[in-house]
Parts: sequence; C-alpha cells; structure tokens
Amino acid sequence: MRTSHALLLRLRHDPHFDFCKAEVEFVDRGAPGDRSAVRGDKIIRLEQGWMEIEWENKSKFIPFHRIRLITYDGTIMWKKSDDPKPEA
Repeated sequence: MRTSHALLLRLRHDPHFDFCKAEVEFVDRGAPGDRSAVRGDKIIRLEQGWMEIEWENKSKFIPFHRIRLITYDGTIMWKKSDDPKPEA
C-alpha cells in the first residue's frame, strides 16, 4: 500500500497529474468536525514526516500522521485505514 507521502510526491511530480486538483483532509483540532482540507496548490513543501501548507496567509506544518484522506479531482486516492470518522 502506498503511503500518503509517496502519493503526494507522485501527484506533485508526475506530469500526468495536476497537483492543484489534489486535496488533503487532515485532523485540525478546533476546526468544525476537527477536520480541515487544503488543495495541492497550497502545499508548499513535502518532507519526510510533515508537509508545510499556506494557511490563512501563514505557514502551517502538518505531520503526515494527521492526514486522513487524499482526493484527486473528487476521487478518493488514499484513506487512512484506522480513521473512525464515517464518510459523509
């Protein structure tokens, strides 16, 4: 099974994909439902254990273990297997 990190790297670097069409949902304590999402064009860096995103005109660091769902053009590409939150 591909990791969320490996999938995001592929979506970013493979010319067959438009990274702007990717969306990452992550745990964000205090947000509605404790979840937030960011589009690929707001992801600044992908490192080994975290990603840096542009969030409310600032940088925010998201550890990969907080990622719950990755979609591409509306299609689920990756979902955390132990995520207890049901799909809407």
